[in-house]
Amino acid sequence: MTTTRKPAPPARDARRARAGAPASAAAPVAIRPVRRGDLDQISHLDARVTGIEKKSYWQSLYRRYGAAEETERAFLVADAGGRVVGFVIGEVRDWEFGSPPCGWVFGINVDPEARLAGTGTRLLEAISAVFRRAGVHKVRTMLARDNHLILSFFRSQGMMAGPFIPLEMDLER
Repeated sequence: MTTTRKPAPPARDARRARAGAPASAAAPVAIRPVRRGDLDQISHLDARVTGIEKKSYWQSLYRRYGAAEETERAFLVADAGGRVVGFVIGEVRDWEFGSPPCGWVFGINVDPEARLAGTGTRLLEAISAVFRRAGVHKVRTMLARDNHLILSFFRSQGMMAGPFIPLEMDLER
């Protein structure tokens, strides 16, 4: 009796399988502007990753960034066959803290099951294109210093420490 072994899956498909995503049946991902109907999925994705439910926050962001006609603001989603698997939000800001106009990414998230497929990279590229069309040549973000996952992602995209240092103080002292 002869047995036939299937060839080993490519490394990327193996990583997807370990992450819980279907290896070959994954729907193609399209990056598009957010729609009001996406908010429940976005809120759920954010809550899964952060552990905090913030529905009113996401509705507020949609009003400011998703429904905006401005070319300097963007709220984009990664859509895999009608399922939101990621999002990015940002805008062009100018002269805050003495900084010439630049793009700011202040929210990016990818469903853990859709990671390692380039979704975060595509989201960052899409919002960077918005910033370029607005005439800026630099993108910035800020993150918690202990958020190693997002720090690694941004570094893999070529981002590095910038010229500003965040400072804070507790108002309840």
